[in-house]
Amino acid sequence: MKIGLRILVCFILLISCSEEQLKDGASGTVKGRVVESGTFTPIENVRVSSSPATSTVFTDKDGYFILEGVLVGDYSFQAQKDGYIARFEPAKVAADATVQVIFELEISTANNKPPDIPVLTAPVDNAKDQALSLNLTWTAADKESDTLTYTVTVKNGTTDEVKIYPDLKTTTLAIKDLSYSTKYYWQVAASDGINKPTNSVTNSFTTLAFPNPRFLYVKKVNNNNVIYTADEAGNQLQLTSANVNSFRPRKNLSVNKIAYLSSDGSQNQIYTMNPDGSGVFKVTNYVPVAGFNMEFVNYCWNTNGSQIIYPNFDKLYRIDSDGGGLIQLFQTPNGKFISECDWSQDGSQIALKVNDRSGYNVEIYVIDMSGTVLYTVQTGLSGATSGLNISVDNQKVIFTRDVSGFENSTYRRLDSRIFMYNRSTNTAVELTTQKQNGFNDLDVKFSPNEAEIIFVNTSNDGISAQNVQKVSVNNTSGSTSSRTTLFQNASMPEWK
Repeated sequence: MKIGLRILVCFILLISCSEEQLKDGASGTVKGRVVESGTFTPIENVRVSSSPATSTVFTDKDGYFILEGVLVGDYSFQAQKDGYIARFEPAKVAADATVQVIFELEISTANNKPPDIPVLTAPVDNAKDQALSLNLTWTAADKESDTLTYTVTVKNGTTDEVKIYPDLKTTTLAIKDLSYSTKYYWQVAASDGINKPTNSVTNSFTTLAFPNPRFLYVKKVNNNNVIYTADEAGNQLQLTSANVNSFRPRKNLSVNKIAYLSSDGSQNQIYTMNPDGSGVFKVTNYVPVAGFNMEFVNYCWNTNGSQIIYPNFDKLYRIDSDGGGLIQLFQTPNGKFISECDWSQDGSQIALKVNDRSGYNVEIYVIDMSGTVLYTVQTGLSGATSGLNISVDNQKVIFTRDVSGFENSTYRRLDSRIFMYNRSTNTAVELTTQKQNGFNDLDVKFSPNEAEIIFVNTSNDGISAQNVQKVSVNNTSGSTSSRTTLFQNASMPEWK
């Protein structure tokens, strides 16, 4: 009883003391500011109140407010305005003191609807033959008439390059410097600054066809070989993706297709595509293209484009361009690997370059379609040989040979020059092409009219840039004109 009485007395005294404090009117001041979350922009006319209740005030144009004469104690202050999420902040008011309270209000999206889905208007979906500079247009609307901004995404279907055009204020975007013969994909996102952006469907369009592409070649991009086509004015178009290793392009005019090699896992297969890079088709499957070094392995179309011949180590295969009809045409009698082949225009002869497992002990000879050797172009010479092309009349074979005779494990060549073999004289004559000392001429081919040759020129250090060059040729004297560089940082040329 004594303990309970003491507790009761203390409780009465505590209440009495609290009432005396409130009666004394001890108070403090609450000052603060209301800003927008993220941007910290001041918000005007925000209602600020408290619990327990005191007076209610509104923020000024700079977002400030003040509550004076607030009795001491613990409070929860609230900032509230339409369009924003209400926020509570705790504060302890002390006698004759000022406490600061800051509110960061987030915009409320509870009642705000997102923009309507943008509608793409031009070019129409799947439009063809579009100019290399054009306007992308679309329409968009917002139910609350919020101000909209747009982001346009454009993807190159060949290179997979993506360009993003953000913060657009109008429903038109002018784009330029597009590539020929390329399919582009585009999409528009509309944002009202409140809700998540609304995305349109993805449309596509294709640009104008590339004008008269006579040349094909390969460039290194992202450590992969990438195939390009170009015209004589120097306009170029990337045909294959930089994400895939594609090389050694060979064009057939009869079927208007480009064949090329591409890595398929650990193997290299033959593919075909249209001149603009579309319509990719895998030709070989069970027997891949193989040799001592894929940088120096070649294959060939027949004239009408119905068949392709290619090497697999010591064997030569023929396959239909639709992937059927695979047969073995020839096998070297001495086990040497076939690295290069060229099929004569009349289909009666095939020129072969064979070598040992290191690429040396080269033989070049021409066989008929039964595998009988008709004549020998080169044999018994040391050093590297590469590049092989037979003339339209079957009387000349052009190739390159390292006259230094140097041989090593990296297949480096020190002085590779261009030679032309003449069947009527059974001799191979070096073409005087004014090659610089310390440089190599490689991978040579006749021009379509055989008045010129095209080839790769590079330093013999094995690491410098390669350039595609051409010269005019006097077939009688073996002399040439001055060199012209067609394409820089390029290799494996084709001229059709």
